[in-house]
Amino acid sequence: MQETINTKKEKIALLGLGLENQSLLKFLVKKYPQTDITICDLRTEKQIKEILKKIKINKKLKFQTEKNFNIELDKYSLLFRSPGWPISCPGIQSALEKGSKFSSPMNFFFSICPTKNIIGVSGSKGKGTTSSLIFEIIKNNKQKCFLGGNIGIAPLEFVDEIKKNDFVVLELSSFQLEDLNYSPKISVITNIFKEHLSPADPFNPNFHRNFKFYIDAKMNIAASQTKNDFFIINKKIEKFVKKYNIKSKIITFNKSRTKSSLVGDFNQENIAAAETVAKILKIKKTIIQNTIQKFTNLEHRLQFVRNIQGVNYYDNSFSTTPESTIADLKSFKKNIILLAGGSDKGANFKKLAEEIKKRVKLITFFPGLGSDRIIKELNSIKFPKNKIKLVQSMREAVITAQKNSTKNDTVLLSTACASFGIFKNYKERGDLFQDEVKKI
Repeated sequence: MQETINTKKEKIALLGLGLENQSLLKFLVKKYPQTDITICDLRTEKQIKEILKKIKINKKLKFQTEKNFNIELDKYSLLFRSPGWPISCPGIQSALEKGSKFSSPMNFFFSICPTKNIIGVSGSKGKGTTSSLIFEIIKNNKQKCFLGGNIGIAPLEFVDEIKKNDFVVLELSSFQLEDLNYSPKISVITNIFKEHLSPADPFNPNFHRNFKFYIDAKMNIAASQTKNDFFIINKKIEKFVKKYNIKSKIITFNKSRTKSSLVGDFNQENIAAAETVAKILKIKKTIIQNTIQKFTNLEHRLQFVRNIQGVNYYDNSFSTTPESTIADLKSFKKNIILLAGGSDKGANFKKLAEEIKKRVKLITFFPGLGSDRIIKELNSIKFPKNKIKLVQSMREAVITAQKNSTKNDTVLLSTACASFGIFKNYKERGDLFQDEVKKI
């Protein structure tokens, strides 16, 4: 992908109008106002125009929506894929065979970014916390730093502000990485376990065909690194990394011993990853430690909400895999009331069921295939049926938890499943949980 776009020749298609392509669209309209742009999206044209109104795009655009969103993509010379759009879909493959070029907003950002001081963080869980902590450490070292990526800020939003010696920290998902043609100067992987192995969101249907494809996507974060770059990995995933031809310097980490206010034992691994990056950047130990001590859990990441009559309420709506919910359960003693379930992403719930049996006194389930599968695993190990409650809303879940709680209990929103169904996304689910808890 070149830094410039030939506005006279290119016919551009934005495949999906998620946050990244919204940001790309604003950039293209500003820098290349004459470019021919079509938005291809499963939603209706009316819905797309509402989004364009919100982001203040007045340019006349073309639309290819609903059932036609994925056909005849070969008529466009340049395709920009949203992370939620599957690379393997027939429309893209046919276009590539007929000579269309293929890119993504993240590839475009790397191609035009003024600085090489890019730190990329990925992992099944913990990448948001780790990238945010790295960002805070660099910022506290009085260096200009930007934070973006999967954390919710498309980096093209701030690309014009970046100078040559600035730093950029990017949280990168497997869907952003799977077709990335660049690698950060410092790449980090916090952990890897099975995730995104079946489609969960109808408007973002991307998924990985199997666990190997998922690992391949994650490892792409270091695929273009050189011997002068750094690849920082959790010691637990060293076995995966050995199978790839990584040219950069590999550094492993375990749990940090630095004291922090972060809830969750697993966060000591996230801290260790951030400390390793800071040491590479030769940041003083006092700055690193002071930043860690002041750093708190991110929103919806095992976030403390409230204590009510000796009962603590925690929100980890971001926990969408059984592995992350297991880690959450291990962060507390017994007497946990768990709010779980939802949309299925193809995970294995057997170990989660075993951990629930050890630590959970009551579990409420939101509607969804994921819930059905967890309940099936609980039944197979004879988890008491009177400890399972089915609910239809967040309000019902919180009221049920409150009525069944006693002093020293923990009410934990950690679903092990995707939110799609009765919730728009994990943020809405977490916000609703916090709202209902505050009403008690």
